[in-house]
Amino acid sequence: MEEAKKMRPREYIKIRGANEHNLKNINVDIPRNELVVLTGMSGSGKSSLAFDTIYAEGQRRYMESLSSYARQFLGQMEKPNVESIEGLSPAISIDQKSTNRNPRSTVGTVTEIYDYFRLLYARIGIPHCPKCGREISKQTVDQMVDQIMNMGEGTKIQLLAPVVRGRKGEHAKVLERAKRSGYVRVRIDGSMYELTEEIKLDKNIKHNIDIVVDRLVVKDGIQRRLTDSIENVLELAEGLLVVDVIGGEPVTFSQSFSCPDCGISVSEVEPRSFSFNNPFGACPVCFGLGYKMEFDEDLMIPDKRLSINQGAITVMGWQSCADKGSFTNAILQALAKEYHFDLDTPFEEYPQKIHDILIHGTNGKEVMVHYTGQRGSGVYPVAFEGLIKNVERRYRETASESSKQEYETFMRITPCKECKGMRLKKESLAVTVCDKNIYEITSMSIRDLQKFLDTMTLTKQQQFIGERVLKEIRARVGFLVDVGLEYLSLARATATLSGGEAQRIRLATQIGSGLVGVCYILDEPSIGLHQRDNDKLLNTLKNLRDLGNTLVVVEHDEDTMLAADYIVDIGPGAGSHGGEVIACGTAEEIMQIPESITGQYLSGKKRIPVPKTRRTPAGWIKVLGAQENNLKNVDVEIPLGVMTCVTGVSGSGKSSLVNEILYKHLARELNRARCIPGKHKGIEGVEQLDKVINIDQSPIGRTPRSNPATYTGVFDLIRDLFASTADAKAKGYSKGRFSFNVKGGRCEACGGDGIIKIEMHFLPDVYVPCEVCGGKRYNRETLDVKYKGKSIFDVLDMTVEEALPFFENVPYIRRKIETLYDVGLSYVKLGQPSTTLSGGEAQRIKLATELSRRSTGKTIYILDEPTTGLHFEDVHKLVEILHRLADGGNTVVVIEHNLDVIKTADYIIDMGPEGGDRGGTVIAKGTPEEIVKVKKSYTGYYVKKMLEKDKALRLSE
Repeated sequence: MEEAKKMRPREYIKIRGANEHNLKNINVDIPRNELVVLTGMSGSGKSSLAFDTIYAEGQRRYMESLSSYARQFLGQMEKPNVESIEGLSPAISIDQKSTNRNPRSTVGTVTEIYDYFRLLYARIGIPHCPKCGREISKQTVDQMVDQIMNMGEGTKIQLLAPVVRGRKGEHAKVLERAKRSGYVRVRIDGSMYELTEEIKLDKNIKHNIDIVVDRLVVKDGIQRRLTDSIENVLELAEGLLVVDVIGGEPVTFSQSFSCPDCGISVSEVEPRSFSFNNPFGACPVCFGLGYKMEFDEDLMIPDKRLSINQGAITVMGWQSCADKGSFTNAILQALAKEYHFDLDTPFEEYPQKIHDILIHGTNGKEVMVHYTGQRGSGVYPVAFEGLIKNVERRYRETASESSKQEYETFMRITPCKECKGMRLKKESLAVTVCDKNIYEITSMSIRDLQKFLDTMTLTKQQQFIGERVLKEIRARVGFLVDVGLEYLSLARATATLSGGEAQRIRLATQIGSGLVGVCYILDEPSIGLHQRDNDKLLNTLKNLRDLGNTLVVVEHDEDTMLAADYIVDIGPGAGSHGGEVIACGTAEEIMQIPESITGQYLSGKKRIPVPKTRRTPAGWIKVLGAQENNLKNVDVEIPLGVMTCVTGVSGSGKSSLVNEILYKHLARELNRARCIPGKHKGIEGVEQLDKVINIDQSPIGRTPRSNPATYTGVFDLIRDLFASTADAKAKGYSKGRFSFNVKGGRCEACGGDGIIKIEMHFLPDVYVPCEVCGGKRYNRETLDVKYKGKSIFDVLDMTVEEALPFFENVPYIRRKIETLYDVGLSYVKLGQPSTTLSGGEAQRIKLATELSRRSTGKTIYILDEPTTGLHFEDVHKLVEILHRLADGGNTVVVIEHNLDVIKTADYIIDMGPEGGDRGGTVIAKGTPEEIVKVKKSYTGYYVKKMLEKDKALRLSE
């Protein structure tokens, strides 16, 4: 393969004059049918080239080839700002943002493996009775005859028609009809009667009535009579037949899928019977979601040590119940009087009876409520329905979306009581293949599922029918293992996956489709992947390339760069300092180019140094009995006043420990947040901390009105500054005049947005600058107020780098802007809409905001993979910031796979040994130097290599 490639002349995607976003009219040739890495500092223009230029143009050209009728459903795509692109194939983008957040979407549905399983179960599954578990089969008359003839010659049998099964009544009409049809005998509740007798049944008791249609002795030659009799029975009993073997056990036959014992009829099994998105298969109670949102007592009354008068009840609508003049307080006073309890008693000390009355109500019993309102006082009889029912009713009846969202913060997700979280009807769950129903199969980890599929034993007929379906399932499950996702299960909701996991799932799906000649564009597929699994991912990417596809990967990972056929380094800096091609070629060629920062880090000329000494902990907090998800009842000690890295392979339990237990417990205790921590016994030593801050990569704001200046709080200070100028004072302007969110100072033509949206129906919406203010967001009078010759718009349009010297004489503003500069955001404009910031940039703005606050030295910062989207140079800056936070006596806990961060940590907690059910324990803990001595730690193995490399580079200097 490699030889053949060398023989072929290289073909290129030739890009000329790319100007999208911050790209500076660049020309670049990207080799086709090769693995190409685009790298460079965060904000340098990699994504602008990969997604907004190459992908956008590939997509647009494909859509241009469709008919105008088809195009009207797809929406128009704008032509990217590029002069020409030659040699472009149809493009498929596999990015991180396109994860489906729909609660109905699972790993199985996204990869289409679940669709194949539905088909498999519908074709070779064995139905069982959902009530008694008995196997149900559908039989023809001929099959029934053959089975009876096999009972042995001389066997005496009676053919019974079960016309009534467990129904109350006298059933006189049934018996009369049987008598008229010429039948002589009937069996009622196990006793034989002649139909000529007078039969009187008790109408209040459930009865079973079987009509005796024929009595036979099994011998050759009775087949015709037997067939006729069976047909009569099936007509009488709607497809059921009971063969009463004299001196033996009765045998039941069914012409349809119905349980002969319970009388439960099961409809024909189809692929849709196993879909939780279809009414034919979904659980009728939760409609296939598997869970319900219900009000939770622990969220409504978070601190049970308080009494009601001290504000124990925090749920919406009841916050005022401690206020003596409120109606809710009057209800509680009436309850206290009736049931003899005190509202000053701590809630946890109430006996069970009082607790149940408050939570679940008085069971319809009325209490007399004395209430004095605006219209005077009165006594009202109230049947208190209980806190939960009351709040449920308010939630149902409110028309306000914001109120609904507020109520939902007091709810927790609980498994559906009907299906126990399995999402399907009982009838569908009763169908098995190899004694496992479809939910049990999809709940296995991919690793166990692969073993199960390889060892499953099927009958010859099942094997013949299911062969092609199983071949597809096995191949697709294999692809998931290849991209390092063997710890997931098919039932895992896609909304709970990290960006990297979602991207690798889509990658596995693409390999399954086997397309050739496509340009795949990927956005950091190695996110969330441990070094150990990097090789699997690289092999997958190489397989896609070897099929005959072009892979353009935006990536910062060293292993991926070294394995790439070609690297394009974009820089030199970020934002307006970037947008140029600095270097092109293989990793070795890039290392020789001094202008390339990437090359310098790859060659070791530049590096993130290992600290000479590690900090010693100032104290410890201890998580006890952690059991959330796959954690195996572990106790974990976390040091305070230092930087700790929690490491381990994907799925080993890092996020469960840090995000679900540590963060949520501390947020509830220290920040009074409404959240329920994961399963654990408790955390010791919380009193040593005063607040917890989670710095993630979620956007800092969801509208263009939010920007770095408003988020960091510096905009407030700038508005104060403008309001204190001589111009503003002369005109009587306050700081509100300088806000673009309220009437007064903003331009009313565009509402302070600066742009106006023009809807173009079948063309994409066009955004044009506002004609009145020219995109400046403020009216003329506001813009006339100047500080150092600049208006408020000019200040918002400055980059952080330009703003620093401008505000150098205003220390309280300069300090906040300085922190933005320190975290490497010198190129970002103060007024840049937050919707245009990347995840890494949003995270660094949050870090800058924290750095600018006065430190108490008792804060714990929690970060989940902060190096996502960061170049070596940016990681260097990030490590310095994290150490600055720790230098202030604060505690930093980082979940990380990046070895450059791990090697600089003061303490490491390594989870593992594997992912999923084979993880969940602490493998190693201690300083990096101690971790490398632990043989079974994968992290230790890679950290050892890093420390040795660092030592060698230090000695060679």
